[in-house]
Amino acid sequence: MNSQPLGSSSLASSRLAYGCMRISGTADRAQLTAEREAAGRRAVVAAYEAGYTHFDHADIYGNGLCEEIFGRVLKDVPSMRDKVLIASKCGIRWRGDPDETAPHRWDFSREHIVRSCEGSLKRLGTDRIDLYMLHRPDYLADPQEIAAAFSDLKRQGKVREFGVSNFRPSYLSMIRSACPMPLVVNQVEIHLARLDCLEDGTLDQCLEHGITPVSWSPLAGGLLGDGSRVDPKDPRAPGLRALMDLLDAKSRQHGVSRAVLSLAWLLRHPARIIPIVGSVNAARIQDAVRADSLELGREDWYAILVAARMQALP
Repeated sequence: MNSQPLGSSSLASSRLAYGCMRISGTADRAQLTAEREAAGRRAVVAAYEAGYTHFDHADIYGNGLCEEIFGRVLKDVPSMRDKVLIASKCGIRWRGDPDETAPHRWDFSREHIVRSCEGSLKRLGTDRIDLYMLHRPDYLADPQEIAAAFSDLKRQGKVREFGVSNFRPSYLSMIRSACPMPLVVNQVEIHLARLDCLEDGTLDQCLEHGITPVSWSPLAGGLLGDGSRVDPKDPRAPGLRALMDLLDAKSRQHGVSRAVLSLAWLLRHPARIIPIVGSVNAARIQDAVRADSLELGREDWYAILVAARMQALP
């Protein structure tokens, strides 16, 4: 698989990232069986062997179990650490943390960012995180406090580069203006069933400032995957069925799966979007790599866009 730089940083990422959110199969430690962990490990190794070098985590994935499992893979395959880019995120706190009166919330306090990073480092079994991101915008965020936390982690060598996730352009600009280091990534939901980032300035900002957009759920939670069916109760069902029909026709034309075509559509954008593949099925993990060698022409790209918009261009 080809690689590309992350934003203005020296970090290089495979054109597709592998998302580790599902590798534990559970968020309950008591339910983490040997079979579940083995399946998660196999998925990580399958991605690594298929050429994925960018592995995406968050402290909340599997309530930390996903980072732990990945850390055990790194221990078993020590040569892997210096060949991969480890990304993780912080800022989401579940209800009951730290006590039963605490609500579900977002927390970008300096203390929480630093504590969360140190927890991820311990679970991953590494001395550094290559890319560390703020997960969802905290309404109470103080940009100077975030900048201080990032500076602490950078100075201590615990984080190489920083980014954000699910940030609207104005919020990213606010944080960016306070930070002494660049923000190299904005991880957002963009796919053929959710096109907001094309219209709300997110991708424009990424192009303007050299920020790499990373697409989570690039197959719309499996909707754009092969063999999926549109829920007839979905208010967009007629338009989605028309989109699926076009994707299937174009997939046959190009000799690839529907999933590969949908990923290639994202890869075609000049902002150099990196889609996160989250399947734990080795065959699907490997098949997705074909998107890197499929370059859609403008005509195909726009035909798919119009179907996804469910209305003609003005």
